[in-house]
Amino acid sequence: MEDIIVVENLVKKFGDFEAVKGVSFSVKKGEIFAFLGPNGAGKTTTIHMLTTLLKPTSGKAWVAGHDVLKEPREVRRKIGIVFQDQSLDRELTAYENMYIHGKIYGYGGEKLKKRILELLEFVELLEFKDKPVKTFSGGMARRLEIARSLIHEPEVLFLDEPTIGLDPHTRAHMWEYISKMKKEHNMTIFLTTHYMDEAEQLADRVAIIDHGKIIALGTPTELKRMVGKEIIYVRFSEAVECLEGDFIESCRKLPDGRLELNVEDSGRAIPKIFELAQQKGLKIEEITYHKPTLNDVFLHLTGRELREEGPENSFKTMARMRMRMRR
Repeated sequence: MEDIIVVENLVKKFGDFEAVKGVSFSVKKGEIFAFLGPNGAGKTTTIHMLTTLLKPTSGKAWVAGHDVLKEPREVRRKIGIVFQDQSLDRELTAYENMYIHGKIYGYGGEKLKKRILELLEFVELLEFKDKPVKTFSGGMARRLEIARSLIHEPEVLFLDEPTIGLDPHTRAHMWEYISKMKKEHNMTIFLTTHYMDEAEQLADRVAIIDHGKIIALGTPTELKRMVGKEIIYVRFSEAVECLEGDFIESCRKLPDGRLELNVEDSGRAIPKIFELAQQKGLKIEEITYHKPTLNDVFLHLTGRELREEGPENSFKTMARMRMRMRR
């Protein structure tokens, strides 16, 4: 399978702030590739470079066979993008938003009309085509943005946090559309997300990014194998460096004081942990277990949980970037 996106040592600086620190990766044609990481990790900045909205400080990237620096116009013709922030004209109808976008890409006449109606039907908005966007729910507006991004039949679709702010039911519905696009159109989809379940549910491969660097890349299954078969987290009332036993495959202490134990069988291991604690005179304050998730991978690699990062981090990062760009 050929690579449709190739990135080599891509760097983006805003003054003395380095938002993206030499990332390298490739995306196969027809796959769903996810950038998973907390807000402010460099996900959106990378997408903006790949879609020619930002110029890299250094490094190279090719999208659909074209150099993003030397051939930006050709890149734009081959891609669609749904931004993190809504970019529809809320006063116009769904049809009018689609029509203007189609005209920008050189479509017209019956061909454009047919294309708009096909896409509105695809995202189940055909009956709302003459309704102004300001009357749409968040999920409806997101579906319209996806339909609009497909009007010129792009080879690569970029989705920047496509389900942010949507309720769980609507998010699941959006996942169906994304999977359907890949299945029916063999489309390459590059999405960014800080939702672990979204990356695990949709992506063929996931790149975990943190502080502007890719810290792991692989299929969700490959990434979870980094952690182990089953994980037990245990917190004692006093400081404990680690536990040893033939039922423990590995043990390490996390920055928050908990122990992370990788085990073959948590049902067998947990009673043994209580036995060890009793033998050593230790009091267990908290114990949890589950099969590995992508959050466990992030915790294993960084020492903190992915969900600990809140939206305020991205706002602070963007504000910092804007201040430096004005200087």
